Amino acid sequence: MSRLEANGRWVDVDGMDNVRDLGGLPLRTGGVTRSGQILRGARLAELTESGTELLAEKYGIRLVIDLRSPREVDRDGPTPLERAGVRTEHLSVLPEGQRPVPREDEDPKLFAYRGYLNHRPENVLAALRLLADPENGPTVVHCAAGKDRTGVICALVQEVAGVERDAVVDDYALSNERLPQILRRLAVVEPGIDVDNPELYLCPPSVMAALMAELDAHGSPATWLKSRGLTDQELTTLRTRLT
Repeated sequence: MSRLEANGRWVDVDGMDNVRDLGGLPLRTGGVTRSGQILRGARLAELTESGTELLAEKYGIRLVIDLRSPREVDRDGPTPLERAGVRTEHLSVLPEGQRPVPREDEDPKLFAYRGYLNHRPENVLAALRLLADPENGPTVVHCAAGKDRTGVICALVQEVAGVERDAVVDDYALSNERLPQILRRLAVVEPGIDVDNPELYLCPPSVMAALMAELDAHGSPATWLKSRGLTDQELTTLRTRLT
């Protein structure tokens, strides 16, 4: 059970799963991250009218960063938030063309996460730049389940903001608590999902810890982002969004 469970960061949105606020996370320098700036979650296609109103009005969401593939976007069509006029940016982080496959001795989930960074760094940076711009206002970051692609992007944001590493890893693993309902909804549009074996889709803390450790080899996750083109000013403005 995650140590973050008691922080009350879950947001109940009708028609959308795995939604939580990036606020309330402990910072290495003391204090916690700001609430109401960035929400993370699963696909938005089934948002109800009340769910859409909650995000658009109560949370004042002005931007959606959609990390799904073009196939997923075409399948679902415009989301209720998009139809309501909320700006949506589609930034797939999946490799294009034929997907690379891991070696037999590699963790497939860690291999996939590394692939987001190595094969689509331009979209990773584009997402962070959008999040860094205060003019974009409160933002939702999502993919299909809100745990893998979204988990990596949010972990990078949290690292830049100065969130304690253990809390970054715990927040990633927190998706496990909502996994059954995530899979049930996703299986309606992805028949290959095995809803009877949720353990196949878990977010192991060791995977995110390993990914961040790989970025530490470059100095830190922020240093890796700089090496790919994010500027000091962009890192500062992104940090300011949450602190």
